[in-house]
Amino acid sequence: MLRVPRTKAQARASYDRMSRSYDLFAGNFEKRLRNLALERLDVASGEAVLEIGFGTGHSLERIATAVGEKGRVSGVDLSRGMLTVSRKRLDRAGLSERVELHCGDAAQLPYADEDFDAAFMSFTLELFDTPEIPIVLGEIKRVLKTGGRLGVVSLSREDGLSLMLRVYEWLHQRLPQYIDCRPIYVAQALQDAGFRIAHSEKERLWGLPAKIAVGMKGE
Repeated sequence: MLRVPRTKAQARASYDRMSRSYDLFAGNFEKRLRNLALERLDVASGEAVLEIGFGTGHSLERIATAVGEKGRVSGVDLSRGMLTVSRKRLDRAGLSERVELHCGDAAQLPYADEDFDAAFMSFTLELFDTPEIPIVLGEIKRVLKTGGRLGVVSLSREDGLSLMLRVYEWLHQRLPQYIDCRPIYVAQALQDAGFRIAHSEKERLWGLPAKIAVGMKGE
């Protein structure tokens, strides 16, 4: 599995720059899988839900609608530019009162233990460097209630390296500032962190293999 060559400061600056135009060149491509992963997570009315790497706020809007007035939604993103765009989206939708946004690092979540019923990550887990993935998942597990669930959609390396995947990884190594997501072992990462896989399915993004997985926190 490839490593992440850039620093978090570089990642933050990159997403700050692209925050206003992100949906034009990436958001629409991710939309179908993001929405499908949310369906698999099955957020219910009244739940407390955390999204990590909320980007331009599309999933936050959908989650806030699903949990209703009795629910609670929180979001963490490294980029203040993305936070600004998301806040404007939620304001326009009349949902800002239900959502608390935080600019920060998911490796150190600012929440109490067992604070959420569910958590969600869309094309975010693969942005963390390999040694940090278990740290992030450990933090998510900490803030989830017993029986809580984590939904992840990510580029996947779990079904072998096709020619297209090899080309993509080659481009990622040479242009990491533009092609920043890299394929990871999604379900294995969740299992290694102590989650029980409740759902797993293969998908495609731009012809590349992707994985939707839902992990459950046990006793």
